[in-house]
Order: sequence, then structure tokens, then C-alpha cells
Amino acid sequence: MRCIDFDKEFERYLTSYVREHGREYRNYDAMEAAVPEIYEKFLDTPVNWLGGAKPGEYFSQFDQPRQLVNWLEDYMKQRIPVPDMLMNRISELGLAAEEALMNLLHKERASQEARMSAITLLQEIGSRAPMAEFIELQVTRADTEENELADHALESLSAMGKDAIGPMREALSRATPEGQQALLTLLCDVPGDENVFQTAMNLFEKRREWAAVLADCLGRLNDQRALPLLIARAASEETPYLDYIELRNAIEMLGGDAPERQFDAEDPDYEALRSMQ
Repeated sequence: MRCIDFDKEFERYLTSYVREHGREYRNYDAMEAAVPEIYEKFLDTPVNWLGGAKPGEYFSQFDQPRQLVNWLEDYMKQRIPVPDMLMNRISELGLAAEEALMNLLHKERASQEARMSAITLLQEIGSRAPMAEFIELQVTRADTEENELADHALESLSAMGKDAIGPMREALSRATPEGQQALLTLLCDVPGDENVFQTAMNLFEKRREWAAVLADCLGRLNDQRALPLLIARAASEETPYLDYIELRNAIEMLGGDAPERQFDAEDPDYEALRSMQ
């Protein structure tokens, strides 16, 4: 399918529009503020380069999910910005697009960008089909900053709500520490599971660098058994300022009293925040 650069076409439209209507604006800021309105006019204007169709309606004439999803991937392969209208059209098809999007998600040669777009669209259409796969991406998380795909999948699991809670609880014990931390950020929204609580406690003790995130998890779990551990960590001279703030919040969420601490310029986070005030 032909991959039209809609962004470039809009730039041409905008240049022409400014030449014709530039004097109608008080200054550059006023003209810049009008760009969204100009873009809407662009979307609603029939153009020759689309055979007389309006850019905003062009993709509406296509209703085959596989064709549209392949088109999406072609845009990425050719490094042409994917039109929002194409993404919107796939989303409009709803669950009819589920199979095509799952195929893209599983495609070995698909780029990470394409797979992330598939995750986004599966979330938008309310699909539950990739739930197990998204959980597995958390289970196998590695100690690396390159977890974009897993992060994207975690957002989708969050959108699935309570439907995903049971399967995530079952997967928690076999996850890597990084995977456990990720799963806990969602599981702690639903207190009452002993394994979830004990996993959060154990991870909090072992991974001091995650103190802030895990303190928030323990606070949301609403189990006062966590108070002694949270208070001890908050009182420790080794606990930096930003971690202390999260620990204090968690302690107060659980009805406890956080120990008072004094911080100085030797704590870079405290000094940075103080200089901003």
C-alpha cells in the first residue's frame, strides 16, 4: 500500500495557509495557538493527492484489519510517520482487528516500534487475548533499562483491571525480582493476598534501591505488619531524602508515625529540591 507522509503534506498546507491568512493573527504566538484549528481544517479539506478525499476520512474507506495493520507496519519500515488517522481506523474496527494485531505482536521480524503499536491498539480495543503474554513479559524482566516493551505491556495489564489480578498473582512467585517489582505495582491495588504481601516485604528487605516504589506498594496493601520495617528504614541514616519521603508517606498511610530526620547538602536529592524552592 502507498504510504503517504501526511505530516509533510500538512506542513505544505500550513505554509500555504500562513501565506494567505498570516495577517489575520496578532503575532507569532497567536498563529501558533491556531495550529490545532488549522490542522482540523486540513483534515476536512478534499485534496487532489488523495483523489479528492479528505485526509481525515481517507482511511475510513478501508475495513480489512489485516490490510490496515500491514499498512501500519509498512509505514514504520519506510520510516514515514504513522498517521493518527490510520491508528484511529484500526481502533475503530474494535475486536475485529484483534487477530491481525496479535499476528503483528508475534511477528519475529517486526520492529519493537511495531510491536509496541500493536500493544497500544490491543489495549484500545479492549482485547484480553494478549494477557498471558503481557504477564510473561513481566515474569522474564531482566536487570536492564531496556524494558520498553514490558513497560508498555504493564500499562495494558493495568487497563485490564481486575481480570488480570488472578493470573498476575499466580505468576508472581516465578518472576524475576524485576518482574516481581513490576507486578507488585499493580497487585498492591488489591490488598488481601498473603503471597503478594510477603513478596513485597521480602523484596523491600533485599532491594534497597527500590525502597521508594516498594514503600508505596506496602502502603497501598494496607497491612500494618509492614510498619516496623518501614519505620526502621526511614530512620536509617543510609536512607536518602527522596526514599525517606515515600517511606514517610507509606507509614502515614498505615496509621503510623514516621521518625523525624534531618537532611543537609550532603544529600544531592535534598539539595537539588531545596535549590528549586
